[in-house]
Amino acid sequence: MSLEKIVEGESEVDEKDFLQQLKAADEKLGFMREIVEPEENGNGELNGVPVVLKDAICVENVTTSAGSNIIEDYSPVFDATVVERLKDAGAKIYGKTNQDEFGFGTFSTNCAFQTPKNPHDETRVVGGSSGGAGAIVAAMDSPIISIGESTGGSITNPASYNGVVGLTPTYGRVSRYGLISYANSLDKIGVLSKNVYGAAKGLEVIAGEDGKDQTTVDKKVPEFSDLEKTENLKIGIPKQYENLEGIEEGVRENFEESLETLEGLGAEIERVDMPLLSADYSVAAYYVLAMSEASTNLAKFSGMRYGMEKDPEEFDGYNEYFSAVRTEGFGEEAKRRVLLGTYTRMAGYRDEYYIKAAEVRQKIINQFKDAFEEYDVLVAPSMPNIAPKIDEAESMKPSEVYAMDTLTVGPNLAGVPMISVPNGKSEGMPTGLHIIGDHFDEETILDLAYTYEEKRGESQ
Repeated sequence: MSLEKIVEGESEVDEKDFLQQLKAADEKLGFMREIVEPEENGNGELNGVPVVLKDAICVENVTTSAGSNIIEDYSPVFDATVVERLKDAGAKIYGKTNQDEFGFGTFSTNCAFQTPKNPHDETRVVGGSSGGAGAIVAAMDSPIISIGESTGGSITNPASYNGVVGLTPTYGRVSRYGLISYANSLDKIGVLSKNVYGAAKGLEVIAGEDGKDQTTVDKKVPEFSDLEKTENLKIGIPKQYENLEGIEEGVRENFEESLETLEGLGAEIERVDMPLLSADYSVAAYYVLAMSEASTNLAKFSGMRYGMEKDPEEFDGYNEYFSAVRTEGFGEEAKRRVLLGTYTRMAGYRDEYYIKAAEVRQKIINQFKDAFEEYDVLVAPSMPNIAPKIDEAESMKPSEVYAMDTLTVGPNLAGVPMISVPNGKSEGMPTGLHIIGDHFDEETILDLAYTYEEKRGESQ
């Protein structure tokens, strides 16, 4: 059964069988925050297609906790815009997937409820922060559209680690209304699926201007799923990504094989120098900006209007009450980011850190725009490694974890679209090819990913 046949009405998903399979897989791997029986929705182009959403995206009357204890029991009274659009299209929503708390993580080991296990090797991580969203696609035999969210690479990362397709659209292409934000200027809702068609179809449904989100743009949504084979593109490889220290040998070999496949499709491939994509600039700028925005977003979780509460009469004052709620409600990584983000925004430090990082971000955007004057797309390995063992990931220092994001934070800072497609295995674990495009040119990266996917299928 394929997603295409479900969309075309040639196949149907048996809800009872799907639920049983989902519960069995989740019991083994722990990728779901909550499983729900699907309701009857609209009758549209996703009629009967199974859909799950990252825990940070609001679904009416379904627990939405963004992976955090501080809003553990939050049940929204409304649907996020993407959920409304999926329901209108007839999609069947089966629940929410586990994630790092508020998106603060690279491996989904910072989840307050459960650390999901990788379907390819249960001792390994699923990636973050949309880890559950990636793992379910790999674990289920049936086609599924899984909605994730990326701030610094949280769709590309789990797509690569789980061997599925992950599409992050241009910032502003998809409404963020109803998303529990990590960093407002960086957050993007996207799609994970078993193949490029699924990612394209999912984006086609959820994309478009939304009056509830002023950052969405007034642009016609192309028919992304009308995929076409594309050849003879001019492709750039950022030297800073290709020469990144720490890329594992198996990842490098698969990337080089991917380049040979692309050359076989007539691509002209050149190396391009993009100095600000080095970790010294992009990772530093990303974490200063993301943590600054996170510290302001999390200020509302104070035990007064949202989430965890205590009896105020038991405390001497508001500061003591506020501190007790946040100490218990937030995990260690959330506290670290709140403290660092607050510091970089303080009077006396703001110019030194936040403003400087914002200036670096603009220069990174300019470097991408210059590159796309010359090249149709850029390519790189999706992640520098295969999914590490869970105990190895949990023992890493924060600085070591942040460095793992070097290949993904640059395009996320620039807000350009990107897609990760499986490009082989190393030590039995999947790796990914990252294809990056210009703003609002999702069609080119989808067509190239589809062409690459088809070519690899022919050669296997």
